[in-house]
Amino acid sequence: MNDRTFSPRTSLRLSAWLLLVGQLLYIVVTQFHAGGDANNHPAIFAEYAGNGIWTAVHLSQFASMAILLAGLLALFFALDVQAGTARWAGRFGAASTAATLALYGVLQAVDGVALKQAVNAWASAPDAEKAARFASAEAIRWLEWGVRSYQDFALGLALLLFAVAVVRTAWVPRPIAYLMGLSGLTYLVQGWVVGSEGFSSTQSIAIVLAWVLSLVWMIWLVVVAWRMQGSELTCKGGGLPAAI
Repeated sequence: MNDRTFSPRTSLRLSAWLLLVGQLLYIVVTQFHAGGDANNHPAIFAEYAGNGIWTAVHLSQFASMAILLAGLLALFFALDVQAGTARWAGRFGAASTAATLALYGVLQAVDGVALKQAVNAWASAPDAEKAARFASAEAIRWLEWGVRSYQDFALGLALLLFAVAVVRTAWVPRPIAYLMGLSGLTYLVQGWVVGSEGFSSTQSIAIVLAWVLSLVWMIWLVVVAWRMQGSELTCKGGGLPAAI
């Protein structure tokens, strides 16, 4: 068989593992993020100012998200659809994935760098300057809400578009596409909530739900990719049979 015959299986395995590893790393790293009531700014800013691993956690979050999004881009090549709705859904999904990574980079610049410097300046400022320093930190926090909101919207849209592409691909079980779409919807909910009320309890519930749904379909995709045999890649143009 030629290299093109093997490329869909290789791309699918790469995609599945990047997605799962990126998601797992992100969940683990996030457990080290400073905790507390994120909408109680005086208390949480004091917690942030005293956190010594802030930069390492946020850099690790960015790396984890980059791995996850690389997995989505690899899925675009693995699907290898040549025409119809799935082709355009995949292309727009890839574009939304790239936008998500760019927005997440901005988010980590705001949260991981600017906010940390602002809360440090507030915590160490003399009493006469604390009110002004606190106002500056809050403004950066609200900017973080805005960037996080649009990053969630972009990721949710990417997942929904890829779900459309996957559901129209015969060799991937359709329930994977449905779960992917549901996880995309949870990110859209997160985008709306964080843009309107910040990091509330509703946002936390949506985050956990997104993680659970994502882990289910990502693990399933790894199983599908791992069980796929080279002898099954017999369709022309990169298409694969519904063998699983």
